[in-house]
Amino acid sequence: MTDLPTPQDAAEAVLFSECWDAVLSYADLCTSGSAAATQLATEAFTHGIHEARSVMARTKNTGRRTPRLPRIPLLLNSVRTTAAGWEAHGQGHRLDPDLRLWLNSEKAARYTGPPLHRPIALRGLRDLQEADAALLWLVEVEALPLPAVARRLGLDPVAAAEELGQVRALFRDRCHRNHLDTPMDADCRSYARLLDAVTRSPGSETPEDLSKHLAHCVECAEAAACLRLHGGGLPAALSGGVIGWGGLAYLERRRRAAEAGLAGGRTDAAVDTGLAEVKESAPRIGRTGLLVAAVIVSGLALTVSLMPFGAGNGGTTVARGDSADRQPVADPGVSSPPATERAEGSLVSPEPVDAGADGGSKPDPEPQGGSASPDHAPGRTPGSTGSTEPADSTRSPASCEVKYHLVDEWTDGFQATVTVTSAHALDSWQVAWTYGDGQQVTQMWDGTYAQHGSRVTATAADYNKSVAAGGSFAVGFLGTWHDTNTAPDAFTLNGGRCTTTH
Repeated sequence: MTDLPTPQDAAEAVLFSECWDAVLSYADLCTSGSAAATQLATEAFTHGIHEARSVMARTKNTGRRTPRLPRIPLLLNSVRTTAAGWEAHGQGHRLDPDLRLWLNSEKAARYTGPPLHRPIALRGLRDLQEADAALLWLVEVEALPLPAVARRLGLDPVAAAEELGQVRALFRDRCHRNHLDTPMDADCRSYARLLDAVTRSPGSETPEDLSKHLAHCVECAEAAACLRLHGGGLPAALSGGVIGWGGLAYLERRRRAAEAGLAGGRTDAAVDTGLAEVKESAPRIGRTGLLVAAVIVSGLALTVSLMPFGAGNGGTTVARGDSADRQPVADPGVSSPPATERAEGSLVSPEPVDAGADGGSKPDPEPQGGSASPDHAPGRTPGSTGSTEPADSTRSPASCEVKYHLVDEWTDGFQATVTVTSAHALDSWQVAWTYGDGQQVTQMWDGTYAQHGSRVTATAADYNKSVAAGGSFAVGFLGTWHDTNTAPDAFTLNGGRCTTTH
């Protein structure tokens, strides 16, 4: 397996850490397993870094600027070209099946064919100065906060918003020029000026004839998406045009990771991204604090050891050899509320417990008829009806919150995300839900999925298993539907129920 290149200096080491998660995230989309994803990411990262270094060396030697992509999209392109090499050399079985179809289609050929026929967004981003292109990509596609991007690129945070607006306008200008330079037929050429005018103003309506033309002309539709800076379509135009296959899935994955306060879905990848600025750092316990805690614990232990062992309430003495767990912890005079939840999935019985002669508790009597109560049958929680989903009554409070978001929907398919916030820290996770209309998941990112009937189970990827207490994670996926596409229900996290928000 190819080893990652060694950083040449501290600045390049920081750059490596910023780019690796993006490369691994896209490689995970392109492959059929985590091991293949890691190998593809490693090979692509190595090739991309060597390419970037050679371009930089040529620039220094000649003194002439060579148009190139900023580092992250350059490495993502390297993932795509490395995947194409796998397909060509008999390793295509390790790639996603849909990617293999795309690599053998005319869509992939556009990225390696004549420069004037390549996607408008790819050409427009390459024509920008590298610093401007990096600013645009980090904000629009990687979805990083503008202050974090300004710090990363060494920009004035106060003037960063204004500079971003200028870069967007400059990108539009480059895309417009590239569109006019593209070889077109007479029909496309006749709409070029109208397309520029319509996309320039936020309030302009698209004429019906132009709308029909954009519906069947791929090149003009791509140009329209790049030229229309308003409406929120620029991130999709950039990711789809620069990356190619999986661009929209990658965009959604990065956006969800940024919303969850992660960089690329990793809890340890927020180094020098600025994402940690929105979180208060946990207080650190110094050496003095540890000493104080040790003294307190020692004092408590000494106090307990000096307590009279046989003294009980009302003069009652506990027999030697009795287990400690039979002793009441709370004041006997205070009645506990019925069905108090002691832990997830366990309940304190509301019925009084009769004390025997030895101070122990008697077992609950058998119900009449000689059969166990259905709510106390082995393997079932109280209030369950035999279903795999948690019951609605007499169950512990949910320790997780789920938000289901339908991103997009078309005739027979849809894209959605499931975002989970966990009250507890997790070393790994499985989130499951149930569809009610026969929907089928076909592709997932930031996790792997299994579907049995209407029940879908998503399992953590290798890089996003750990979740801090109060932290969030998300999975995005594509699916198919027929007739109706209602939101799923019965969400669970590691077997425990979750509440749902909309």
